[in-house]
Amino acid sequence: MSKPRLKRGPTLRKGLYLVTPDATDPSCLRERVLPLLPFTACLQLRCKSMGRERLREAASLLRADCRGAGVPFIVNDDARLAHEIGADGVHLGEHDGAIAEARALLGGNAIIGASCYDDMGRALDAAEAGADYLAFGAFFPSPTKPNARRASIDLLRDSSELGLPRVAIGGITPDNARLLVDAGADLVAVISGVFDAPDPAKAARAYLSCFDIENA
Repeated sequence: MSKPRLKRGPTLRKGLYLVTPDATDPSCLRERVLPLLPFTACLQLRCKSMGRERLREAASLLRADCRGAGVPFIVNDDARLAHEIGADGVHLGEHDGAIAEARALLGGNAIIGASCYDDMGRALDAAEAGADYLAFGAFFPSPTKPNARRASIDLLRDSSELGLPRVAIGGITPDNARLLVDAGADLVAVISGVFDAPDPAKAARAYLSCFDIENA
């Protein structure tokens, strides 16, 4: 099994990979995100309901906040937007363009993540193309993507030889996250498990406890 290139830019620390909930107002989204940055290893902007201009505004606001907090800021799907606002990187799904094209646009220091779903072959291809992390899932039923393809926890173990951080996604709660961490997940990606919780900060700390990380 071939090894990926060495990472030249920022790396991801273990913990909570927080993904924004869908929103239409950049300022309101920012208010929800700001209190959670102390517990966040990485933040991804993912808002399917925002038009281009509002999405750019939200991206600019959150990029500045993440920079101040020392949290890598990732844009979902859109390498061009990531480039325009100076994001730390982009997350690419299977229909979001090639890793090589994103790398050429964003540079060697950018963090480029790839959705691998339930497919080890896709993970191998992404690693060889220069991805910086691999995302697998959904591992559990997800309220965000109820029809998402389901992935086996064995993928987290089997992908360890690729030498890249592995992100687990899909229906992850503080109660089931430990299973994924024990199988090799370096980060758990969460939307509703934090943002829909009665106390989002408390929920974020609960996810961190699965990594035996002290909260900020």
